[in-house]
Amino acid sequence: MLLGNKLWPGRSLFDTTAAMSSLWSWTLDWLQGLGRVVLLASETLTAILTGKVSGRDLLYQCYFIGVKSQSVVLITGAFTGMVLAAQTFFQFHKVRMDTATLAVVSVSMCSELGPVLSGLMVAGRVGAAMAAELGTMRVTEQLDALRTLATHPVDYLVVPRLLATLIAMPLLTAEAIAIGIGAAYVLGTGYLGIEPAYAWHNMVKYTQPQDVATGLIKSILYGGCIALISCEKGMNCREGAEGVGRATTEAVVSCCITILISNFFLTLFLNRVLGG
Repeated sequence: MLLGNKLWPGRSLFDTTAAMSSLWSWTLDWLQGLGRVVLLASETLTAILTGKVSGRDLLYQCYFIGVKSQSVVLITGAFTGMVLAAQTFFQFHKVRMDTATLAVVSVSMCSELGPVLSGLMVAGRVGAAMAAELGTMRVTEQLDALRTLATHPVDYLVVPRLLATLIAMPLLTAEAIAIGIGAAYVLGTGYLGIEPAYAWHNMVKYTQPQDVATGLIKSILYGGCIALISCEKGMNCREGAEGVGRATTEAVVSCCITILISNFFLTLFLNRVLGG
């Protein structure tokens, strides 16, 4: 570094300028992407309100997004519930609060872990598929062909995917919550030696309807984010196989980051609104 400063005294200034330029470029790209997502959401909402929905396409997307995602969501929910029950039991056992283990698992799965992990799994599976499919259609000029045939790509491609994701995500989240709590109950009572009656009583006592409502509301919003971001990345990808691959990666990363960041603000907002 000293040698570099002696040979080029202004090097640090050039480095700072390049860093600021890179930061500004990244911020501008992020704002442009956000603007495209907002415009896509507006067009999609307009198409839904005007009844431009294909029932056949919607049914297929519900099958692809909901039914075919069940295995990964259920496995994630089951093992998350079990590991949460085990870790909670290990700590509560030190203070003789074993029967409160299932209550902690239930509240956590309903309001936080269930919707978040389901959203991350669906983003990794469905979000990547959406971005890759629409990106390939853009690269092969199929989107232009739809416009030539007087068919709006948003009406034909985005609307069914968005509605199917909004329908499937609450159902998948509810399944993940149920299987997580059930797996935790079996592990706690069968292996860890927790008294079944007291564990069940504490779970019912401390799990409120607001916790379930919070998780389901979050899942709906996460589903909308996954569908809109993935479709936007796919429909605006660059040319070639590299562009499709980059769009797929950006879609998954953007969806996951959006879910994790929005979860914090949704938790504070819904806790105040629902009085959790």
